Amino acid sequence: RSAANGHWAAELIDSFGLAAPSPCSVRMHADGAAARDALWQVIESARERLDVGTFIIGSDDFGQEVMERLVRRAREGVKVRVLLDGFGALSLPRRYFDQLRQAGGDVAVFRPLFSLRNTGPRNLRNHRKVTIADDQWLWSGGRNLAGEYFCGNEAHPQPWRDLSFDLRGNVAAAAARQFSHDWASVRKRKPRSIADLPTAGGSSLAQYLPSGPDQMEDTAQALLIDACFRAEHRFMAVTPYFVPGDGLRDALRLAARRGVQVTIAIPQVSNHRMADFVRARAMRDLARAGVIFKMLPFMAHAKAVVVDESLALCGSINLDGRSLLLNHESAVVFYDAHDIDWLAHWIETTASAGESYRARQPGLARDVAEGLVLTLAFQL
Repeated sequence: RSAANGHWAAELIDSFGLAAPSPCSVRMHADGAAARDALWQVIESARERLDVGTFIIGSDDFGQEVMERLVRRAREGVKVRVLLDGFGALSLPRRYFDQLRQAGGDVAVFRPLFSLRNTGPRNLRNHRKVTIADDQWLWSGGRNLAGEYFCGNEAHPQPWRDLSFDLRGNVAAAAARQFSHDWASVRKRKPRSIADLPTAGGSSLAQYLPSGPDQMEDTAQALLIDACFRAEHRFMAVTPYFVPGDGLRDALRLAARRGVQVTIAIPQVSNHRMADFVRARAMRDLARAGVIFKMLPFMAHAKAVVVDESLALCGSINLDGRSLLLNHESAVVFYDAHDIDWLAHWIETTASAGESYRARQPGLARDVAEGLVLTLAFQL
């Protein structure tokens, strides 16, 4: 039994039928260069298999280098599989697919947007971001495999602020099992069986948290709402998009009203202007209750939450209804003090660059427009 047994979050996640917390070795990535170097290490470490799941692979120098490395590993005999979301596949050059398949690798597309097959609702996207070597080394977080998430590219000379990490241990095995299920759902076959590692260990304690319509509950949404009610003095978050549903918005408001310092860092201008427009209604409501919003002068794509000194969450999950209730997402829950402190410091440092949000009463036209756009919020 792990040291996290008895922690409210571990018990909640256990009730969802998910893997328990387990010891692992964790490295947080301080910037895009560290994230890139760690990604290359994970790719180069694979001896038998390499599973890559992502929303976007860039049609830029970075995306091309990712594919070149995967092609080379496939030619070296590693079983390479790439699972790409149907939306992300639209902008990917066809040669990426062809080169990997010719080298012996495999590519699958999750719910292709223009497929004539009945693959289920097309607005349910796979937003999970994982690279897994031999079922035991996981690279994950918020970064897609394109230049703007790492070191910049021609379209985005200044890279976006983002978060990622890599870890070894049974958390990686849990992520590998989820990838196997995702792959099998596309290929209509039985998932591969993946056992826990016999000698997994490390100084950190963490837990894999998949979220989405393939889970028995709205796992991340439930965890975040519970965290709001259990927080004693701080709830910190960074997210590029903030369009919470009523349940999470109410929980955040009540946490602030009972004295918890709720701080949320978001970009002043994100890459989704409609999300920027519609977030104002929730922000006004929460700001009146005491929630502090830090409006960042740069694009931040990171997704992380810290609750007191007892819990942190980092992965692909945005604080919006689409991410929490529709998309297939994933995150890792961290229980170790060192990892929680690292993420708290990262959020604090990032938030310190932003100005505090000041709510303004909207005019009638703005109020009506926000209401209309909110009816489409799940499509944002």
